[in-house]
This record gives sequence, C-alpha cells and structure tokens, in this order.
Amino acid sequence: MASQVAPPTSLQTPATSSSTSLSSPALSPSSPAQLSPDDVELLAKLEEQNRLLETDSKSLRSMNGSRRNSGSSLVSSSSASSNLSHLEEDTWILWGRIVNEWEEVRKKKEKQLKDLVRKGIPHHFRAIVWQLLCNAQNLPIKDQYSELLKMTSPCEKLIRRDIARTYPEHEFFKEKDSLGQEVLFNVMKAYSLVDREVGYCQGSAFIVGLLLMQMPEEEAFSVFVKLMQDYRLRELFKPSMAELGLCMYQFESMIQEQLPELHIHFQAQSFHTSMYASSWFLTIFLTSFPLPVATRIFDIFMCEGLEIVFRVGLAILQMNQAELIQLDMEGMLQYFQKVIPHQLDSGPDKVIQAAYQVKYNVKKMKKLEKDYTTIKTKEMEEQVEIKRLRTENRLLKQRIDTLEKESASLADRLIQGQVTRAQEAEENYLVKRELATVKQQYEEAAAQLEQAKKTIKQQQPQAKGPPRFSEESVLQLEKELVQARLKEAESQCALKEMQDKILDMEKRNSSLPDDTNVARLQDELIGVKLREAEALTGLKELRQQVRNLEEHWQRHLARTAGRWKDTPKKNTLSELQDELMSVRLREAEAQAELRETRQRLLEMETQNQIHSNQLRRAEQESRCLQERVTTLTTQNKDLHTQLQEIKRRQAEIECKSKEEVMAVRLREADNIAAMAELQQQISELEIQVKSLLCIRHWMSSSPSPALTASHIPHLFQPQREISPLVKHTGVKFKFKSYFNASRGGEVGFMLVSYYD
Repeated sequence: MASQVAPPTSLQTPATSSSTSLSSPALSPSSPAQLSPDDVELLAKLEEQNRLLETDSKSLRSMNGSRRNSGSSLVSSSSASSNLSHLEEDTWILWGRIVNEWEEVRKKKEKQLKDLVRKGIPHHFRAIVWQLLCNAQNLPIKDQYSELLKMTSPCEKLIRRDIARTYPEHEFFKEKDSLGQEVLFNVMKAYSLVDREVGYCQGSAFIVGLLLMQMPEEEAFSVFVKLMQDYRLRELFKPSMAELGLCMYQFESMIQEQLPELHIHFQAQSFHTSMYASSWFLTIFLTSFPLPVATRIFDIFMCEGLEIVFRVGLAILQMNQAELIQLDMEGMLQYFQKVIPHQLDSGPDKVIQAAYQVKYNVKKMKKLEKDYTTIKTKEMEEQVEIKRLRTENRLLKQRIDTLEKESASLADRLIQGQVTRAQEAEENYLVKRELATVKQQYEEAAAQLEQAKKTIKQQQPQAKGPPRFSEESVLQLEKELVQARLKEAESQCALKEMQDKILDMEKRNSSLPDDTNVARLQDELIGVKLREAEALTGLKELRQQVRNLEEHWQRHLARTAGRWKDTPKKNTLSELQDELMSVRLREAEAQAELRETRQRLLEMETQNQIHSNQLRRAEQESRCLQERVTTLTTQNKDLHTQLQEIKRRQAEIECKSKEEVMAVRLREADNIAAMAELQQQISELEIQVKSLLCIRHWMSSSPSPALTASHIPHLFQPQREISPLVKHTGVKFKFKSYFNASRGGEVGFMLVSYYD
C-alpha cells in the first residue's frame, strides 16, 4: 500500500497548516532543547512504533517507501523514556498497522475497528484516520481548493462575523486575524462556493475548527465536504432544516419510549426537544461538552454516523433524569448549559459506556422516519390547501367587493332615476298648471272676442242712424281683436310645446330603470304570459283538430246513410272507415288530454317558479337582515369601543382634574407659608421699630458720646456683629433671642434693655 501515508508522515500534516496547539511535537526535531519531557516521551514512543513497524515483514516495504518519500527524521530513541507502558506501546503499534493495512482491516475486521474507535483514536493518528474513515484522502475537489479561494462568496460577511465566536477560548482561534481564524475563513468560504444551496451555517464552523486542529486546511476542506455529503450534515444545515426536524422527532420518540416520566415532565414544562438537543446534532456536542470529550464522540461519529449522537444524548438524559424532573424550564436550560458540561470533566468513558447501554433500533428509526415524512407530507398538503383556500377567499372577497361596487352603482343609478322621475313629475305638474292657465286665458280671450263680435253685430243695424261709436272705438276694438288673436296663436304654440314636453317626459319615464323587485316581477309576468300564449295556441290547435274531426264525421255520416243498400264490400269499407274515425277520435281525445296535462304542467312550473322566486327573495331579505345584524353588531362593538375610550378619557380627565386640585392645594399651602413668613417679617419689623423708638428715647434722655446714630443698625444684627460695638462704647446691652425667618432661619437678638 504505497499510496497510504505512514504514521510519521501523518504527524507532519499539522506543520503545513502552522495551525494548532494540538499539532504534533515531532514538527521541530532540530530543537530538542525546547521540548518538554512529555514531548520527548511522545517522540520516543513514535520512534519505537516506527522501529517495530520496520521489523514487521508485512509492512516493511510500505514503511520504507513512505519514509523515503517524506524525508523526515525523528529524535533518536536514546532520548526516549524507558517507563512507557506496554499497553500504550501495543496501542500505537496496533494503530500503525491499521493505518498501513487500512483496506484489509476495513473489509475483514470492521467490528474490531469499531471497538478500537470507541476506545479512542490516538491524537497523532486522528488526522489520517479521520481521512481514511470518510474516504477523503484522494478526493478530487481537494485540488480545486486554491482556485476556490480566489473567488468571491456571498457569505463572506456572515463568515467574518462568526469567526470570532468559534472556539473563542482556544489558543489557535482566540486572537483576531490570527492564522487559525484565517484558515477557518478560507475553508468555510470554499465550501460556501462549492455548495451554494447550503452556503454557510453557523454551527458548521465548529466542525471545521475541530478538523483544522488536526490537519491542514486542504485536508480539512476535503474531510468537511465528505461529512456534508455522506454523514447527513448537508441535510441538517439546509435552510429548511428538514433533517434536523426528523432528528428531533426521532429523539423525542426515544425519550417517550425509554424515559416516559422525563418526557411527561418536559411536556408539562413546555420544554421542547429543540431547546437543548438541536446544538447536539448540529455541532456533534462540540459547543455543549468539553473539547476532549466532544473529540472522542467525534471519533465515533466519523466511524458510525449520527447514531452516537442519539445514544449519547439519551445517556445524558438518563444520568440526569432525577435532577431534571425537579426543575422548571429555566432551571433545566441552566442545567444543560452549566451543570452537565462539568460532569464530563473527568473524561468521556463513563458517558460513552452509558451510551452503548441505550436501546437503539435501526428498523424503528426508519419507521419513525417514514411516520415523520407522512406527517410532513400531510402538513405540506394542508399548507397547500390553506394557501389555495386563502387564494379563493381573496378572489371571493375581490368578487364581493366588485359586486358591492356594482350594487352601489346600480343603487345610485336607481336613486338618481327616481329623483329624476320625481323632478320630471314635478315639472310635468308645473307644465300642466301652466297649460291650464294658458287654456283659461285663451278661453277668456275667446269669450272677450265673441262678446266683441256680438257687440259689433248688434251695432251694425243702427248704422243708418246717427253713429253710436266713434272711429276711435272701432280702431280700439280692432286692436283688441288682433291682440286676442295673437294671444290665441301664442297659447296654441305654448300648448303644442307643453304637449311635446309631456311626450318627451313620458318617453324618458319609460326608459328610466325601475326598481329591482318590479323588474323581476315584470320578467316573471312576461314568462307567465308567454306560457299562457303557448297554452292558448295549443288549445286553438286542438279545437281546430276537433272541428276537422267533426267535419270528417259529418261527411262519414252522410256517406254511410245508405250503407244497407250497398254491397258487402262497401259495408266492410264503411266499417273500416268507422274504426278509423273512432281511432282518430280517440287520438284527438288523447292529444287533448296530453295538451291539458302539459297545460297543468306549465301551470305547476309557473307556480314553482313563482314560489322559488319568492323563496329567493325571502333568502335575499334574510341575507340582508343578517348583514344588517352583522353591521349593527359591528356598530355596537365600535360604539362599545368608543364608550370604553370615552370612559378612559373621562378617567384621564378626572385624574388630571385631581392633579390640578392637588396642585392648587399645594399652591394654597405655599401661599399660606409665604403669608406666615411675611407675618413673621412684619412682627420682626415691629419689634425693630419698638427697639428703635426705645433707643431714640434713651439717646434723647441721656445721650452717650460713644454711641452715635451710625451704630444703631448694628443693634438689630446677630450677637456676633454687636459684640464689637459693646467693646467700643462700653455700654452694656441685654438681648432676647428670636427666630429670624427673613434670614433663612438665622437666630437674631432683640434689644431689651441697656445700662452703662
């Protein structure tokens, strides 16, 4: 197996990344003075292992080839410690053989390999063993890594933001813009370009960080690609996270089956599985457990897949069931974050042993996967149905809005038509009144004209005698006649115009839209009349057929009047004609009955139509009433809301009024205090006035040359200001203390008496 990398070569892979604090100490053999005793022991152990491998006949050729290719040198075995245990030596020798004979061991000794992985992969073998476990050592995409780093990823900002949050306490990733953060950014960026559907997910950075602690960035990238493709991690990190939901469903089912009391407690506290277990599946315990423990679990994950996550998770819950049942939701969250990680500080062996005591049924997990798929399919169908119903509901609402708008426009048109009809009726009434007035004027003018004609006729026979009327009166009468005729012509024109207007209005009235119910009734009436016309037509046809048959019968009777005189042949023919006539009569009767039946059927259909129309109108009225009830209910709710708002405002106004009353009272109290201060000042001034009067009286009776008027103001000052005056004048004063409110509460002194 010349293509496989020998253990010494695998130890050099961390040196190429210059990366981790977990990298092999064999990287600097040229400076043994800087190595610690532990490093020296480790190097000696590696040298011993290599020496034993060289003596092995099965791996001698591959070891020699790999050593020649690598060109590496190890520290001499003379510096190795002689107290290494035989067990450790056997483990290292065993892993060295496994690495060099990987394909054979993987095929023939898979169970023994699993047991060894569960016990833990030695640190310096992890890089090559992880690559071998996931078959990533010869991945073609590894050669594209350098080209991917030259490209630009849309997730770069997100990756840069989360780099500092990945292993913030680890030496390799702790410092900003360090080599560890840079190579982590490179691997995450390269994968986001390879798998654009997943892109970047925050939990994946912890897995990449652990890989970078063990191997260079190119190898870490190829291993991460294999993990995403073959270990279900890609499905976990997809934007929909459907696989994570499946894992939560399966894990919760295992809890319900194996830890029913804890499951009931979780449900009572609304403590969902995703609240504590989602990070277990997304980061393989790297963010929940100490790094050495999580690395051991990751060894098993590389060999067995996600099964170890289910086992370890259930083992953790079994170990802490009694404590968790006593806690509420917040207490359980704190317990998972702070208490459980410290329980594993002693090592991972206990929890791994407990994990393999957990019952894990692969068939049942597949059945749960089918059940979850069925549930999700139903949910998707329900969501599709809900979306369809929402779309239909939206379309129906739009249609209802459109119909409401049309109904509103029709109602507006109907109201406008009724208003127009009312206006035209009023105009018609006014026109009729004007027409009646014009007719009356015309009749009066015609009566005056007739009267004038009669008067002229009466005056004509007396023309022989002396003229009774002058020419002026005759001319006046002619003018009146002309005016009357003009008025008559105008009245006729106005009458014609009015008649034209009436015809116009009647036409417009007939074209105006009528009420909806009236229109429906008219439609029904037209339908009934059509059916009645059809029935009458059929009846007329029947009557005509009956008449024709009667005529045929009369002719038949006329022909058969002398049938006894005819020959037997003629008698037979007459009998056949009689039978034919009787058949025709029966046929006519049957047609008449059929017509009557059809007529009855038409009448029943008409009544049915009328009843259905009545029912439809009743339903429309009921719907209108329901809408009105709904509207009134809505108005009632609005009014109730307004009432509540008014009550709230009233309460606010009352509070404000109370506050204003309190403010007024406070101002009154301040005013009272100010008045008290003013009264105090007034009393002090009165006392000073009295003292002044007393001093003036004393000075007028026995003035002291040493005490002048300039010293008088000092007598009303505090005692510290009066004492120099006493020393200067030699006059002794007797004071009485008082509280001076005008001086900020200072104690003053009032002159009571004095003497030399």
